[in-house]
Amino acid sequence: MDREAYRYCSSLVSIPRQSYEQFWSSHFVDYIDKDITYSKFFKKYLLPNRPCMFSKKFTENWKCRQQWVTEEGKPSFQKLLQDFGKLKITVFTCLHRGACLLMSFCFETSDETPVPVANCNSKEYNANPKQVMQFKEFIHYWKEYVQNGHSSRKGCLYLKDWHMARDFPEHDVYSTPVFFSSDWLNEYWDTLEVDDYRFVYMGPKGSWTPFHADVFRSYSWSANICGRKKWLLYPPGQEDFLRDTHGNLPYDVTSAELRDSGLFPHFEEACQPLEIIQEAGEIIFVPSGWHHQVYNLEDTISINHNWLNGCNIDIMWQFLQNELSSVQKEIDEWRNTMDSWHQHCQVIMKACSGIDYMEFASFLKIIAENRMAFLNACSSGDSSDYARPLSETLTTLGPYHAAFDLQRVANIIECLLCNEDFKQLDHSTLTLQPETMLQQIQDTIQSTRGQHLLYQE
Repeated sequence: MDREAYRYCSSLVSIPRQSYEQFWSSHFVDYIDKDITYSKFFKKYLLPNRPCMFSKKFTENWKCRQQWVTEEGKPSFQKLLQDFGKLKITVFTCLHRGACLLMSFCFETSDETPVPVANCNSKEYNANPKQVMQFKEFIHYWKEYVQNGHSSRKGCLYLKDWHMARDFPEHDVYSTPVFFSSDWLNEYWDTLEVDDYRFVYMGPKGSWTPFHADVFRSYSWSANICGRKKWLLYPPGQEDFLRDTHGNLPYDVTSAELRDSGLFPHFEEACQPLEIIQEAGEIIFVPSGWHHQVYNLEDTISINHNWLNGCNIDIMWQFLQNELSSVQKEIDEWRNTMDSWHQHCQVIMKACSGIDYMEFASFLKIIAENRMAFLNACSSGDSSDYARPLSETLTTLGPYHAAFDLQRVANIIECLLCNEDFKQLDHSTLTLQPETMLQQIQDTIQSTRGQHLLYQE
């Protein structure tokens, strides 16, 4: 991030998101085919929350674009099986005699790689039911599916949400473009070494994903390694016109039943979806809160990341408040009969959405601590002060970006501290109290101001 972009966003009281009306009648998004600076992408797409498409030149050097694809542009089933058919497992063994440890050693073995697979022909609530299959079994199914004219008695199966990079860390087959590298969501989970939101999708022609918005209302980027996709995107707010009489969102926005005004009374008020065809090698940027439905027009492999940062953390915070409000309405009748009603609401909220207010506070803490350490290292001029895996990303984005991030975290912490539901919770489990964290952020920004080029006029 350059100084101009930093000054611009630092002067903002809130993130400006202009009307999405231009997308109501348009079927086009910006197509980025030439080099673009991070600061320009930041100001033109991240802050205003607008979609765009990157050309295949941005993925042409990825190994997976060569290794996973045949000369005809089809998935290379043989190479995929060779690379991912077996999962390496490290086993640690200890030999004891009584209470004495005699020897400890480890060895590697392998087992069939399990992958999550959805059945696109079945509906479970508003999604496709998933099962766990062996990777080689899925590839065998896919080959037969193609040979049988893209049909099978098993239905149309779609390998989705596979943590390939986590299962096979030695396979360095792609790199996250710098435009998407300010990624608080995966930074947090990488720190905990528990989970991540980096996925591989593999599906035959005809596989699809029902109507939805991404986890925590995060951004997403999706790169086609081979094949073609069709995206139907609705700008934020339009999804409310698509709800049925019970307030539920549709499973399939192309279904004829949406035209039944008795079931979907406001459907005619919704704009037409933004329809985008994504070719092999291209990367689509899907902003926060844009509901979408996606089809594979050919046999397709894609790499998808969900991510959050200072530009959309306020959208995540609003999403969490809405989720809690929904839970509270469901169990409001027990409010006065349960001493721990507020905590029970948090438990239900986490079960439904994957996070609660206390974990959200911990999430903000880790993001803030990483940036405070980075800025202090910049001030001291000693990079050894900050020897962390993500230091390369923070260095690439620069101290201006770290300062912007801290300002956004501070803003959300202030919102947390003013939130009545957060006040009702037991904060003793937090390793750092929000008030203390807020003060540390303010002290870091103040102490580093003027000590290096970051803040000099």
